[in-house]
Order: sequence, then C-alpha cells, then structure tokens
Amino acid sequence: MTILSLSFFLLLVPVLPEGGTAYSQSYNPAAHTDAVNLTPEVREAFEHFYILDYDGALPRFEAVQREHPQSAIAIGNVLLTLVFRELYRQDLLDTTYYAHDSFLTSKRNVPVPQPIRERIESLTNSAVALADQQIKANPNDANAYFARGYARGMHAAFITLVDHSYVAAARQGLASRSDSEQTLKIDPQYADAKMAMGIQQFAVASLPRLIRMMVGIAGVSGSKEKGLDLLRESAAHGIVTPVESRTALSLFLRHDARYPEAIVVQKGLANEYPRDYLFRLEVANLVKDSGDGPGAIAEYRSILADAKKPGYFAEPRLHMTYFGLADTERGQNQIAEAAQNYLQAAAQPTCSDWIRRRAQLNAGEMFDLLHNRDEAMKQYRLASAGGGDQSQTDAARRYLRTPYAGK
Repeated sequence: MTILSLSFFLLLVPVLPEGGTAYSQSYNPAAHTDAVNLTPEVREAFEHFYILDYDGALPRFEAVQREHPQSAIAIGNVLLTLVFRELYRQDLLDTTYYAHDSFLTSKRNVPVPQPIRERIESLTNSAVALADQQIKANPNDANAYFARGYARGMHAAFITLVDHSYVAAARQGLASRSDSEQTLKIDPQYADAKMAMGIQQFAVASLPRLIRMMVGIAGVSGSKEKGLDLLRESAAHGIVTPVESRTALSLFLRHDARYPEAIVVQKGLANEYPRDYLFRLEVANLVKDSGDGPGAIAEYRSILADAKKPGYFAEPRLHMTYFGLADTERGQNQIAEAAQNYLQAAAQPTCSDWIRRRAQLNAGEMFDLLHNRDEAMKQYRLASAGGGDQSQTDAARRYLRTPYAGK
C-alpha cells in the first residue's frame, strides 16, 4: 500500500501538455513499460508489497535486481520497498497526516537508522547512474527516463517526509521534472508516467501560494480536475502505478471532502487487497471523515477483529486503528470509550513516540471531561515528559495547570 503517492514526485514533476491521450480498444499497456515489470517474479514481489509484507517483498525485489543488473527500474523497486518499509515503521504512512496541509509545516523528528539512510542514498545514486548510461546510449529510451525519474522522485519523497527538506527535494525534482516530461514526449501512451503528472497537477493547484514560493515553484500552474483525470488514466492503463494511482486518487478526493467518490475508490482497493492493513484503515478513516461515526466505528472494530486472526495482517500497527476509533468515539460523545482506546493506542508496542504522546494528551483530555483529574494529570505528564517527541508538550503543560474543558 503506497499512500506516499502523495509525495512521490510531489511538486517535483512537470505539467502534462494540454490534452490527454486517447486509448483505443487495441491499446496494449505491456508495450509501454520495461519488460522487467512483466515478469512473474516482480508481480509476486508486489503481491507481498501490497499487503505490507515489506520483509517478504524486499528479498524478492533484490533477487530480480541480481537477475537483471542492467535494469534501473529493478533498482528502483528495491529502493521503493526500503523507503516504504521505513516510512511505515515511522508512522509516516498515516493517511490522516496527508489529508490536510499540516504535514508541510511539521517539525517532527524522524530518527532513521544511519545504515538505512546510506542504503537509500546508494540505491538512488545507482539507479540514476545506470539510467544515465542508458540514456546516453539511446536518447529515446523511455524506460530509462521513467526509471530515473522514479528513483529521483522516491528519494525526494523520502527527504520531504523524513527530513522536511522541501527546498532540497524541489531542487532534485527539477531533474525529475524533465525525466517525466521526456518519457511522455518519447511515448505519449506511457501510462505509468501520468501518475506523476496527475499528482503534480493536483498538488500544485492545492498548495497555498506561500508554500509554492518557499519551494521555488511560484510560477507553476496546476489543475485539480486534470490531475484526477490523469490519475484515472494511469490507474486504468499503467503497469507499475495502477494501485498507487488509485491510492493517490482516493487521498486527493479525501483532501477535497469528496468522500463518496473516495470511499468507492478505497473500498475497491481494500476488496482487492483485504490483508493490506492500511487500505482497510483508510476505508475507516474516510467513513469517519464523511460524518458516518457509527459506520466508521464498525470499520475500525472489523480491522481489530481481523487482526486477531494469526498472520492475517503483516505487522499491523494497531495504534493507528485504536487512535482512529478513539477519535471517532470522541466525535460521537462516547467519552469513556474514547479514553480507553486512546490508552490502547499508546500501549501498543508498535506505537511511535510521536503518536503515543498524541494519544496520551487526548486521553488526558477525555479523563478531564470525565472529571478524573488524577488520571488526566498522569497522561499529561507522560505526554510532556522529557526526551523523545516534544510536539505535545505545550498543550500538555497547559492542561496540567488548567483542566481541559472543551470537546
């Protein structure tokens, strides 16, 4: 599941020239992709990837890379898996985080282990260098341009979300921009490249002008509807990006509060990959955001029930479900239930310090509403403790002085 599609080429790829590409009934998408993408080994690896079994996907993609040492996209798939595995473990694939613009100003510290950082850098450089060689040998190699842009865009997404390096990512994206443009110039029916174009169109149209100026794209235009249409094209005709395109489509529809459309797209993904924990979680999140509290509670509880089945989900980060359930119960004025589920979120062994402290702060608020001041103060102290994430400290200290009284 790749909710990072929002950041993949985010603001960093070109606008598709006016007009889309018509696809005839005889259109063969296999003619517009690297042959490596059609191998059973790659498809099997992606089957693991799309149930979040990154540890199962990684050795399979690595085996493909060894078998095809001259394939830049094979390197890109190893890079993809490493990036998403780390982002998942850092709770940076929490869809609620990307449904609004707040992630752009987040100061959250993300402690990525140095060996993982170094391997991500090495793979990015290797993919780009190999694609450079292939483009030099054949300037009309659409696959090489796509693979180079794919690697650059993935790396830009990583440094955007982990390091908040928007300017550095934008600089790197200038090169990725010409790669994406050149791919479609060489082959206008290279549907996978249109995912990047669609994301760029929608993202640029959505960003405040100040943010555009900050990352150096003040003069770039975008169109939300054109972006959504391009995502639909890549979802329908792509080889590499159809699942990612549907994920981005759902996320963008959610961003614009087009919940019925987003739910249809997301339920399609969840039905196709019922063991993808994040696809299932996103359905619940969308139902919650649409205003159907009871329906969302049922969805969250269904996830928790399936998580009890041995091996059903790969490394489910259940604190996300408990947190979403608690938020929904809070919205339904089920305060006691919300307090307990915030505590459950904080108690999960997979919970990042960032989400744990948010859950502790919210639990404290619920206990204040329940007039259990002692328990509320206990949670505020935990949320404001020294070390680790400090994003909740100010609010927690405020409520240590004055009980929370809002809803």
